[in-house]
Amino acid sequence: MGGGLAGSEAAWRLARAGVPVELVEMKPGRRSPAHVLDGLAELVCSNSLRSDNPQNAVGLLHEELRRLGSLVLAAADEARVPAGDALAVDRRRFSEIVTERLEAHPLVRLVRQEVTALPEPPGLAVLATGPLTGDALAAELAALAGGRLHFYDALAPIVAAESIDRTIAYARSRYGKGNGDDYLNLPLDEAQYRAFVGALLEGEKVAPHGFEEPRYFEGCLPIEVMAERGPEVLAHGPMKPVGLEDPRTGRRPHAVVQLRREDVAGTAWNLVGFQTRLTWPEQRRIFRTLLPGLAGAEFVRLGQIHRNTFVEAPRVLAPDLSFRARPHLFLAGQITGVEGYVESAACGHLAARAILDRLRGRPFRPPPSSTAMGALHRHLTGEAHPPGYDYQPTNVVFALFPPVPGRHLGKAARKEAYLARARREIEPWIEPETQGRAAAR
Repeated sequence: MGGGLAGSEAAWRLARAGVPVELVEMKPGRRSPAHVLDGLAELVCSNSLRSDNPQNAVGLLHEELRRLGSLVLAAADEARVPAGDALAVDRRRFSEIVTERLEAHPLVRLVRQEVTALPEPPGLAVLATGPLTGDALAAELAALAGGRLHFYDALAPIVAAESIDRTIAYARSRYGKGNGDDYLNLPLDEAQYRAFVGALLEGEKVAPHGFEEPRYFEGCLPIEVMAERGPEVLAHGPMKPVGLEDPRTGRRPHAVVQLRREDVAGTAWNLVGFQTRLTWPEQRRIFRTLLPGLAGAEFVRLGQIHRNTFVEAPRVLAPDLSFRARPHLFLAGQITGVEGYVESAACGHLAARAILDRLRGRPFRPPPSSTAMGALHRHLTGEAHPPGYDYQPTNVVFALFPPVPGRHLGKAARKEAYLARARREIEPWIEPETQGRAAAR
């Protein structure tokens, strides 16, 4: 249930193992306000799957999923656009690849309809309806979970390439990563920056509806919420100019707006870190009048805010991600309390592996805790957190891994130790059928 990244990855893994799958997706008959495409695995927020460098925890997760034959990572590699050391994709092409491969698989039956009630036993099912789960289904899930949890998420605007003033914008990647010029940068001096921050604070925002309190995911805060935390927060966050000297002046601006391409051709560009809950008229006014290079900006998409729903996984889910109250029902993706595209795909893979173990009559084999897959599983079971921890969605980070024994001088040495241990200990967990195969071929 749900054709996002988690549902698509789970369906692919099960079908590749010889299990017939019915993948139920509500689009195009019904869609949330954040969805625009008809295909599966639509990326509704950023088009970046974040760092592809295994020295980062998410980059290590990329590596592990590739070794496990992930459809999501194979599609991302094929739909990749230049973005330094980040894995960014042409979101339309990415969705097309995932959809085409699942539709072509003889054991996958794609059903286009909305699921409004949880399925009854005895059949096994995966609920991967994501953070925008429909109201009826979310209400039933909340009743089972003994309470409904949520936080707010926000999307960044996208502008048409031809509307960006290239006499102001300059091409450069931070510290010359990737091709060295993968991003466009809009430089601001101190006066321009302070005027922009002031406008963010004073601008009209969309008032949330139907929620108890405005809770946000710290890894994706609206830009105006960051501005409220201090006048220099943005200059040290998404607008950090370090490593982005203007080649025309040789100097570092006071702040920089980075734009990342949305497609290979570079016809549209995403304002990096500019997720916002400003009203649409205010976005047009503030961004056009106060951001150099965007005076004539044409917005392909304006920013917006939406609900993310998740359950308290350590309390309501068993270690194999099945619902304690209904063991035939497995949960996967952001609805479990993982955050991020790659983490959602990894969660779908874990749910599929758990179902395969159930079908084969053997105990669930969790991933080694020392791996990136295992670190996510430690979060979902609560093993990575202290007693009394207030369960919140999280990306994969090295803080979720068990400490590496011994002394390692410096951050780089510790990361190398994490990486070496993870690569060594994931080997026995990778099933023979996935070893040596090219991902999703």
